[in-house]
Amino acid sequence: MTAPTTVRTADYHTAGEPFRIVAEGLPPVPGDTVAERCATAIGPGGSGTAPRRGPLDEVRRLLVQEPRGHAGMYGGFVVPPDDDGAHFGVLFWHKDGYSTACGHGTMALGVWAVDSGRVAAPDDGDVQVRVDVPSGRVAATVHRAQGRTTGVTFRNVPARVGARKVPVATTLGVAEVDIAHAGACYASVSARDLGLEVTRAALPELVRAGREIRAALATHPATWHPDGPLLSGVYGVILHEELPDTPFGPHQRNVTVFADGQIDRSPCGSGTSARLALLAQDGRLGAGEDLLHESVTGTVFTGRIFADGVTEVTGTAYRTGEHVFTADPYDALGAGFLL
Repeated sequence: MTAPTTVRTADYHTAGEPFRIVAEGLPPVPGDTVAERCATAIGPGGSGTAPRRGPLDEVRRLLVQEPRGHAGMYGGFVVPPDDDGAHFGVLFWHKDGYSTACGHGTMALGVWAVDSGRVAAPDDGDVQVRVDVPSGRVAATVHRAQGRTTGVTFRNVPARVGARKVPVATTLGVAEVDIAHAGACYASVSARDLGLEVTRAALPELVRAGREIRAALATHPATWHPDGPLLSGVYGVILHEELPDTPFGPHQRNVTVFADGQIDRSPCGSGTSARLALLAQDGRLGAGEDLLHESVTGTVFTGRIFADGVTEVTGTAYRTGEHVFTADPYDALGAGFLL
């Protein structure tokens, strides 16, 4: 194992989805921008879900794999920002590699920045934490009341629709898939069109459908991003279902299957941004209206979209612990394993 023998983390969850933060002790990650550092982490010839092995990736594997992590773990390496306009940068990671966007992670980072004193915050009021991520500059506005954090709002890069009603053959039938870019590329499909409901009991079938759709769209031109391959290709598949509208706008439940079959326990921050762009194009979400977006675990985000395609997603994030992980050089399991 070439990773440091000791790694300190601060762990959070955002609407049930974990986020493990590493702010010190990392090996050097060359690059002038966060996007360049992400490309360095992935390595020449690698991809977001198949990175090349290297010192930084050894740390990722140590923290995400069992027995220190699990297949649903998510996290981020805190790195320098692109310039003085942001407080810091981050490289997002999961069990399969790296991602260019992560709304729930940005929300957790905002709360962590306030908790740790990295960004000063009032006892009552809001403070904005600006973060450079591989897809651009995003922000987390941390809401405070009586000395404690009560919520956090993620402001994403502009979202845009890539394609509508793309037919995709799956083992459950042909799905009509909508494609939208919101820091990463998401494919959306109605779960009920595949004979499924968004429930915990249906998760095996939902994951299978998500993996099939992602694979089928691997070379579709609508998944290409003009800024290049780092932001191109389907990152997540959102299987959603309609619930009764609220007085403030639409209400949906979803499960987002991302990377190689990983399940988002939250409603998915950047995935919610993608849903907002599609709903706005359909005329279902106008000025002053909100999407109430539920996850398969029952947690909720509230999202809204503005005329320029910028979205905001509001939820909560809480600290779950601080950890010191150790890699014993005599441990035959090394960085661990995944089941």
